[in-house]
This record gives sequence, C-alpha cells and structure tokens, in this order.
Amino acid sequence: MKRTESEHAIRAAAAVLEVDVAALDDPEGRKADLIDGAFGEASMFHATFGYYAQGVEPVTAALPNGWKGRLARFETEATRGVTAWCLEPHDLWIAKMIANRPKDLEFGRAILKIGIVEGSELLQRLDHMDMAEPVRRRIERKIEAWSDA
Repeated sequence: MKRTESEHAIRAAAAVLEVDVAALDDPEGRKADLIDGAFGEASMFHATFGYYAQGVEPVTAALPNGWKGRLARFETEATRGVTAWCLEPHDLWIAKMIANRPKDLEFGRAILKIGIVEGSELLQRLDHMDMAEPVRRRIERKIEAWSDA
C-alpha cells in the first residue's frame, strides 16, 4: 500500500469511528466490524480504489511484549487530523509470522531480505513471547533461512 493509499484508508476508517476514539479500545470488535464492512476486502471501497482496510480487534494479533510502547504515530495533513498508530516493523513481522498466511509469509520474507527488520532483533523479541514451541521453532527457521537468502 502506498502512503497516499494509507492516508485515504485512515480517513475512511475514521468516518465510521468517533473522533479521538482509537480502535485499540474495541474489546467487543464492533469498530473492527464497521471497518471491515465499510472498507474491508471485497467492499465497495475496495472495488472503487483497489485497496482496503482490514478491521481487527487488538486481541487478534499475537504481539511481542512492549509493543504498545513502540507504536509509531502516523498523522499527516492528508489524514485530516486523524492519527493512526502503526506497529513497529519487528512487532508487525512477528505477528504476521504467527498468523502464517501465504501473503504474510511473502511480506515477511521481503522485509527481512531488504533489511527493514533485523534477524537478531526478531530473535530477541521472540525470546520474550509466550508461544507454543513448534510455532517458535517454525519462526526461528524462517529468520535463519531468510536472513541468509
């Protein structure tokens, strides 16, 4: 997704949320459902603009300890006063590898290969997460294989 597309999706998502209300405060997933219905995959928004916003509940993603403190503020003139809080790339990478969908694997391999994330930092964050050992080993193997690619 391009920056202008991100800004547009943020503005559109803000239209269904009240001003100054973050989707992080969405324990029952109602705001996530609104975003999915209005701006999600296969929506009219998606058909019109060719990209979409996926509504997720904060509990959907498995994230490394301390992720909230590493959120990056994203607000530009083009978001018209709406602020998005974006995951730090290492935290995002780990969440996507846990999800293990083909599109996530492709994304993860690419950002590791081009150096947006560092294998050593990913391993350090994994060490501080509570997860099943088979999942941890699967992710560690990906870090090792893709760091050498």
